Amino acid sequence: MKRLALLLTVLAAAFAAASCAVLPGEAGESADTTYTVYLVRHAEKQTGDDPSLAGDGLLRADTLADLLSDKDIENIWSSDYRRTRETAAPLAERLGIDVLLYDASDLQSLADEITADGVTVLVVGHSNTTPALAEFLGADPGEPIVEASEYDRLYLIQREGNATRSHDIQRFGAHFEPQ
Repeated sequence: MKRLALLLTVLAAAFAAASCAVLPGEAGESADTTYTVYLVRHAEKQTGDDPSLAGDGLLRADTLADLLSDKDIENIWSSDYRRTRETAAPLAERLGIDVLLYDASDLQSLADEITADGVTVLVVGHSNTTPALAEFLGADPGEPIVEASEYDRLYLIQREGNATRSHDIQRFGAHFEPQ
């Protein structure tokens, strides 16, 4: 009888441990999980309070969707402004996923959530938040984004677990020409 009780206790402990195991792809994965974070500033905008994208911006948003539609992106994040949501929309539509909103004044929380999720994402932000988020993720933010005219910067940040493995800044769409 004691052996049966001991066996049942061991089996119950083994079952409990197995039910708590983290499977690959779940939050809290092992540190060897590799994923990519893509960061962009919103595309060209019209003027006014909370403006929509301008014609050039709509073209750039489509170009971004062309560029990233085969990159296994699982989440798309946008600040809650019309220009950022519209920049994210073509890719979200192609991938059939919803755009998640983040608080642009709390980038550390967004960086923590991206790291915890451990999946490939696109984040659409602003000239001041995009380099700052790159820094929160352990990447070099590069030179400040030129507010008036620079919309073509694309950060590619390779993450392995909680650490940045590599990063690169590329250009896409109509090229920015510093003046």
